[in-house]
Amino acid sequence: MDDTSSKNLKTDSAGDEVPELELTDADILDAMQHIPGYLDITTEDFRAIYHLAHHHAAGRLFGKIRAANLMRTGIEPLLPDMPLDQAARALVKSGYKALPVVDTTGRVTGMLTETDFLRRLKVDTFLELLLSMLDDTFELKHRCHETPVSEAMTAPAVTVAGDAGFSEIIRAFRQHDGRGIPVVDGDGRLLGMLLRKDFITAYHLEPLQ
Repeated sequence: MDDTSSKNLKTDSAGDEVPELELTDADILDAMQHIPGYLDITTEDFRAIYHLAHHHAAGRLFGKIRAANLMRTGIEPLLPDMPLDQAARALVKSGYKALPVVDTTGRVTGMLTETDFLRRLKVDTFLELLLSMLDDTFELKHRCHETPVSEAMTAPAVTVAGDAGFSEIIRAFRQHDGRGIPVVDGDGRLLGMLLRKDFITAYHLEPLQ
């Protein structure tokens, strides 16, 4: 098998995003010694076969993944003009660490996360906030009931389409550190939310975290 023929073989795009272990010549020679009989191939041939087999397996395992099949539905989004104190109660009630923000047509305009609240309170972690509150001189100066969600949310939101496949989902998660991504239709309207933990757990992708 020469380099030209191996390059002409098509592989599923899902394989491009799955980490592939790089084989050294020593790895290949050791493996070939454990195969009975004589192998009339070079280490480069062996490496090309491994590369193509990896892509084929990745396509078989992940080629049919779609965001719509993994997303959580029934998400109650936030509105841009909602006060932050009301949004905080909605977040707690939802059980999520973030919720999408939509306009009057249902199009996703941003995401409001717990980190956005911490940023408004000028702290990095909830533990830092707790320690500040234990200080006798602490005074909460931020008026959450007067601040709309639109002023605190992260925008624009990173979203994926309902028919997004493995590669698109991976790229979206790599764009930010959030735990969830809104899933939208062709017009950007909210369909549901894909959680990072659901995606990783469903396909045993812990090494990709």
